[in-house]
Amino acid sequence: MRPKFGKFVFAALALAGSAVSAGDPAVFAARHDADEIVGKDPLAAELLIRKAMARTHADDALRPWLAAALMKKGDLVAATAALDAGGFTPDGAGLGWRIRGQIALIEGRLPAAATAFDQALRFAPNDADLWVSIASLRFTSGQQVLAIAAADRAVALDPRNPGALALRGLLIREQYGLAASLPWFEAALQANPDQPALLDDYASTLGDMGQYRAMLIVARKLAEVDPKSQRPRLMEAVLAARSGQTDLARSILQRTGTMFREMPAAMLLSGVLEYRAGNFDLSVEVLEHLVRVQPDNIAARPVLARALAAKGDWRRLADLFDGDVTASRAGPDLTALVGQAWLHLAARESGDRAKQDRTRAQALMTLAATTRRQAAVPLASDGTLPVLAQHYAENPQGSANAVPYIRALIAGHQADAAQGVANKLRDQNTGNADARMLAGDVHMAHGDARGALAEYTKAAAIRFNEAVLVRMDAGLRSVGRGGDADGMTSRYLAQNPQSAVAMTLLAAGWAGNPARSRDLAVLRRAMLARGLAGAA
Repeated sequence: MRPKFGKFVFAALALAGSAVSAGDPAVFAARHDADEIVGKDPLAAELLIRKAMARTHADDALRPWLAAALMKKGDLVAATAALDAGGFTPDGAGLGWRIRGQIALIEGRLPAAATAFDQALRFAPNDADLWVSIASLRFTSGQQVLAIAAADRAVALDPRNPGALALRGLLIREQYGLAASLPWFEAALQANPDQPALLDDYASTLGDMGQYRAMLIVARKLAEVDPKSQRPRLMEAVLAARSGQTDLARSILQRTGTMFREMPAAMLLSGVLEYRAGNFDLSVEVLEHLVRVQPDNIAARPVLARALAAKGDWRRLADLFDGDVTASRAGPDLTALVGQAWLHLAARESGDRAKQDRTRAQALMTLAATTRRQAAVPLASDGTLPVLAQHYAENPQGSANAVPYIRALIAGHQADAAQGVANKLRDQNTGNADARMLAGDVHMAHGDARGALAEYTKAAAIRFNEAVLVRMDAGLRSVGRGGDADGMTSRYLAQNPQSAVAMTLLAAGWAGNPARSRDLAVLRRAMLARGLAGAA
């Protein structure tokens, strides 16, 4: 069982090895050689350090390097045991504490990771790798603004550090878009061209941009440097799917086994492929699981709706997606599909119920035809309001309880109560885009489009994704700024050229505008090429 030490005991342990000299040339050489090979061959680095320990008996001086090699191997238990076995010399304490923090971060023990990184800063405040780890912790914790600051600090300390450049690229991708992130990944690969994680991030970004030939070239490079990785196969499946080769894509994806069973992107791909192959039950099974995990997944929801329609499950379709129409999360195609669901349900009913269903169907068909957009509000939350209120009362600090409670309050038309909870969550997480976005949702539910737009704008400055884009579009149009909405969406589409959501929003904005007729025709051809309904 892992010993439980307080931070002061840890600090004492860290300095306990200071009597052991790290100036021995053999120690210095072992550290240097381990640093050179640990990324590519952690097992060789481990054996090298163990031999140096046996030869020099300078265990405290080499302990952090042994733990680093073991962590790279994926053996977190052995890495922790190595750290716990003794102290560190002062010149190795920064690495020792950083490795301890990285292990805690991998295991999801975020407070322990923060404590370890604080200790590491005492010994190595200018270590770029440490600032990369701090940025990762902050991003995982939802502190997106602070994560950006830490990543900037890492790049400033070491402009050629591949980890710092790659992480800044990931944050740039979230903040500004796909195209803006490419130079950062390319700079990182120039510094370390054989790093599997870098190649993976770069290839994925190219694929998201629709640059599939370039993605495949990078994927093949990834397969060379990491033959055991299944990621290149996943990318090949994406390319086959984009080319319309459904059977080939399904075959490639199936050969990855269970590796990507819980990955949202792979789940969406699987659901689409099974739908194309006519396996509607399997498609619904995969996509319903994805929507449960990510209820705001804008790409998955319309595909699930089409799969439900294909298998004739009209009740489930209406139950799941009628709220999307009310919340303006449905494009014209999904709106029309929900209208069809109500028509089918009306045919099964009689009397007033059938009349109500037909009235709802007609309203949705009209809405689909006019592509009118309403103000965006968050999806309803699972669970009853009293239960969610109790969970929130027991632990009001975390978003896990606050977010579903706020959604339930909005769904229950208790906007005043929702505003108070949302504002508290926002103030506790000022650098978190999702907290800002939810506070804006409550303003929108109040009918305060300007207040909502102010929050959405702050969210977009932190993390500009499709969820923020939809809300910004609705907010701008609600205050009569349709031109600004179109301009914003055009810029987003330039950065993210494969975004179906941006295409749909822009097509709706340009419809009926004679000055945009030529642009609209080009856009609709692009939508048609992506198989988007409502493009014609």
